[in-house]
Amino acid sequence: MRNGQALRHAAATIVAPLGLLPSTLTDALVARGLAVEPLDVRPVAAIPGRTGTPWHPRVALLEGSSLPASPVEARAYLDAVRQDAGACIVVGPAPQEIEALLAEVAHAWLGAPLQTPALLTSIRSALELLASRREAEVGRDQIAMKEAEARALYEIGIALSAEKDITRLQERILQRARELTSADAGSLYLIDRDDAKQRVLRFEVAQNDSVESGYQRFTMPLTEESVAGYVALAGRSLNLPDVYDLPADAPYRHNRSFDDRFSYRTKSMLVVPMKNHEGDVIGVIQLINRKRSFPTVLESRATVEREVEAFPPPAEEVVEAFASQAAVALDIRLLLESIEQLFEGFVRASVTAIEARDPTTSGHSERVAELTVGLAQEVGSIAVGRWVDVRFSDAQIREIRYAGLLHDFGKIGVREDVLLKPKKLYDWQAQIVRLRFAFVRKAMEAEHNRRQLAIAIEEGRDAFLEALGPLDAEYRRRITELDEDLATIVAANEPTVIAQGVAARLAEVAERSYQDPDGNDRMLIEPGELLALSVQRGSLTETERREIESHVSHTYRFLSVMPWTRQLRNVPAIAWAHHEKLNGTGYPRGLHSADIPLESRMMAISDIYDALTATDRPYKRAVPWEKALDIIGDEVRRGQLDPELFDVFVQRRVFEVTTPGARAISV
Repeated sequence: MRNGQALRHAAATIVAPLGLLPSTLTDALVARGLAVEPLDVRPVAAIPGRTGTPWHPRVALLEGSSLPASPVEARAYLDAVRQDAGACIVVGPAPQEIEALLAEVAHAWLGAPLQTPALLTSIRSALELLASRREAEVGRDQIAMKEAEARALYEIGIALSAEKDITRLQERILQRARELTSADAGSLYLIDRDDAKQRVLRFEVAQNDSVESGYQRFTMPLTEESVAGYVALAGRSLNLPDVYDLPADAPYRHNRSFDDRFSYRTKSMLVVPMKNHEGDVIGVIQLINRKRSFPTVLESRATVEREVEAFPPPAEEVVEAFASQAAVALDIRLLLESIEQLFEGFVRASVTAIEARDPTTSGHSERVAELTVGLAQEVGSIAVGRWVDVRFSDAQIREIRYAGLLHDFGKIGVREDVLLKPKKLYDWQAQIVRLRFAFVRKAMEAEHNRRQLAIAIEEGRDAFLEALGPLDAEYRRRITELDEDLATIVAANEPTVIAQGVAARLAEVAERSYQDPDGNDRMLIEPGELLALSVQRGSLTETERREIESHVSHTYRFLSVMPWTRQLRNVPAIAWAHHEKLNGTGYPRGLHSADIPLESRMMAISDIYDALTATDRPYKRAVPWEKALDIIGDEVRRGQLDPELFDVFVQRRVFEVTTPGARAISV
């Protein structure tokens, strides 16, 4: 009500004692749109309050002679009347004791006889005052409401930003939207693309406080035929008082299948687009059945008709603001999820590249990651002794997993012939040795034939026949010796521990020489070949071993240039130290226990266990898991590996992650 419309406001009411107003004055007030009601003059305690009823201006007319003479009683009575009516006007004489009070409390005090113009002027003034007060109160209420909404949106924004799980985030968005609007039910849709790259609406979340229905995710075409599709395409909200009574020209229709199936009655609906920071619609929030009281359960259609109302415009404004906020949070989470998927794909591609360089270790990186993650999870669950304060968050577990998957990434920087060297001699070296022995064999054969021919020509047939036996015996002896030398080289070429007899014979072979086609004396085994064949265990020379070990430094250098997130920043450091030993005998930096990260210590155990038990290495047999644990136990006793971590690895049976069905043992 505006000030200039006070007397024309239909809700304005005059309350007065019976008989106070003459009929002519009553008619004059009614003619001006003012309702006239009798005011029953009662004790203060009996005057009811009017809280909870719609506001309308009321002015009470009181006879001065009917008021208490006591100032205290009069004040109490007048305050009660003003609380009930809003303003009071006193007419006629009043007790002298309360005249000062009337000047303070009453809006006006009119003397007798009562004059209509004066009364109307006083009423106009009182109504205008009440209207001004009401506008101020409404303004304060609206400000308070906006502040409360702002606080709620701020708190919701913080909560949404903190939520990492995409499914829980969607659930919270819908739940908060329903709480803000007292909606009984709701759904959340996201815009997606199908296999044919066509845009669709993906039904993600559904909630209903009155029906236990359960739901399944599905997609539907993004068209104007559905309410959600219309809002997504139009980019503006729909506020429908009753979806069973839609405009005839509306392109959308409400699907009643849910209502029919569960005996539910969808009535009011508020559908709001979710727009990200770029203004693109990424989804839709659909709210159903605004209730007068949020806890109410809509147990029947009659309850729906009684308790459900249309969503008011303020609720629409609040949800639109919230939807934009939620869309940004959801869009960020979807973006982060896509980045994580992209990064996961990169890591997988990197592992594939590693295994392509070294097919003999296929699956090793995945198994090491699984074992290390399993050990970390077990350590984090102990919560006693050394592990009382050790916990690994989801982000840290992911960091450990990536470090495990990429711990051998630096192998791409190692020469392929060294990386794949199955025996002590490279294939090309072994081929040269065989060709050399074949040449020496042919040379012996040629020398044997030459000597026989020379005797036959120079000394005659009888001398030839006499020398034939000794010559053949010497030839066979030398050929046998040559074959044994080659067999010694073949035996020494295996990556197993070289036998003592083979080592001694190899030293003898290394002393033998032959003449090449140019007549030059050459050693039967070249110095480089002898160095490789003399390796006591494995297939690598010291130089080659250092080159293989350099893969750890390559790993760190490659991983360090990647823009890791804050949660994954330790991946390079964890992978860098997985070959370090507690006593400083590891590589590449010779770190001691205090400088080796806990995650790297766990990975060291996992890496050794898988290297020992792997069944896909063509150059060695897989070690049984019991023997593998014994070997690792020996390294623990030599001070190379963490004994407490190894105890967890065994007692918590972490090794079964890659060795299912292993029997329990004690170490």
